[in-house]
Amino acid sequence: MMNTLNELKSGKLIGSKRLKLACGLTEFPSEIISLASTLEILDLSGNEMSALPDSFAELKKLKIIFFANNKFTVFPKILAKCPSLTMIGFKSNQIHNVPENAFPPLLQWLILTDNKLKNLPKSIGESYLLQKCALAGNLIEKLPIDMANCVNLELLRISANQLHEIPKWLFELPKLSWVAFAGNPGADKLKLKTDLELFSWDDFELKELLGEGASGLISKANWIAQKKEVAIKVFKGAVTSDGLPEDEVSVSIHAGIHENLVEVLAKIKNHPEGKSGLIMGLIPSSFINLGNPPNFETCTRDVFDEAATFTEEQLIKLVKSIASVSAQLHRKGINHGDLYAHNILVNEFSDCLLGDFGAATYYNTSSVLAHNIERVEVRAFGCLVEDLLSLVEESSGRNVPFEKWLKLIKKCRVPTVKTRLSFAEIVCELAGF
Repeated sequence: MMNTLNELKSGKLIGSKRLKLACGLTEFPSEIISLASTLEILDLSGNEMSALPDSFAELKKLKIIFFANNKFTVFPKILAKCPSLTMIGFKSNQIHNVPENAFPPLLQWLILTDNKLKNLPKSIGESYLLQKCALAGNLIEKLPIDMANCVNLELLRISANQLHEIPKWLFELPKLSWVAFAGNPGADKLKLKTDLELFSWDDFELKELLGEGASGLISKANWIAQKKEVAIKVFKGAVTSDGLPEDEVSVSIHAGIHENLVEVLAKIKNHPEGKSGLIMGLIPSSFINLGNPPNFETCTRDVFDEAATFTEEQLIKLVKSIASVSAQLHRKGINHGDLYAHNILVNEFSDCLLGDFGAATYYNTSSVLAHNIERVEVRAFGCLVEDLLSLVEESSGRNVPFEKWLKLIKKCRVPTVKTRLSFAEIVCELAGF
């Protein structure tokens, strides 16, 4: 809920745990400090601010801050003095410098997407609790080796930067599971052998909006000449938290055909705003999201509806399907980067479709990094299996010993990345379930 400056200044918000203001602020309102004894979440996105006062450190209970779409050019060093701060968001500012020792001690979630950073401070390696780090759409040329000390890092977005080399140590981090690194000079380039046919925007009659992701809008449409309904994804045309739309288009085409992938039919041309788009098979309305995205509390793990339950039979069908499609992707050198339940659609028969290639990255399967890149994503699969296993109803009966499931999860999540199973090996193991 949006608050007003008048409410803040009048004292009506005393005792509040959350505060959200977007009213063209050019300076930090000093009245916010009066909320220091209770304030936990502060959202000042969509203003004109460029600095924070020293008094900001008085917000001792503050856990989460958002300053997206402001005018910061330097990351505020005062944040290091906020003892309870765990999540920091400065998306779409103009930050070109993060000083050394600017991060608070309990930092878990850092968002610096779409800024002007060329490098990161070495002291980021002291953020031992860091789990989620979004750096896409900057100018970063090299990651500090000190980041290898971020042993709790699970999700990393470094797409659309200027990295001349994707470091080997990155794919040795013991908990890394979801990583996107496309759109860098040092990333492998995907050269499509065959492209999709182009069809004009005017060939389609747009209907209702079906969904919106980080990279674009998906709408139902009538393909006039073909006399059939399809789905059209129109990309927003700018860098997202995951990467670049053109990388998503290429990977979506390269992924090929699989029963657990949404079919990609063609590409759009002549969009009135010059945007790119994909024409895809229309998913039946009986399919719903398997899970929901992580929240502030879970950080990197999906959340599920309270009513979500599965039988063991459904679980087996689901994990076999996702293992199969993941094996195909990695045979083709595609790291999905976002292997989560919230990117999987499922129907009542446990048929499922893996979608959203916004964080996907192509890699050369013959490269020295290939072995570990796949096994980083295997850990994401292990987390997915663990989450779904926790939702299996005991009353549904078990044909597979619980210990067998735990053993599979352990093989997917062993800290030494290179010793994890490949997806092909997982498919073989699941054949015995």
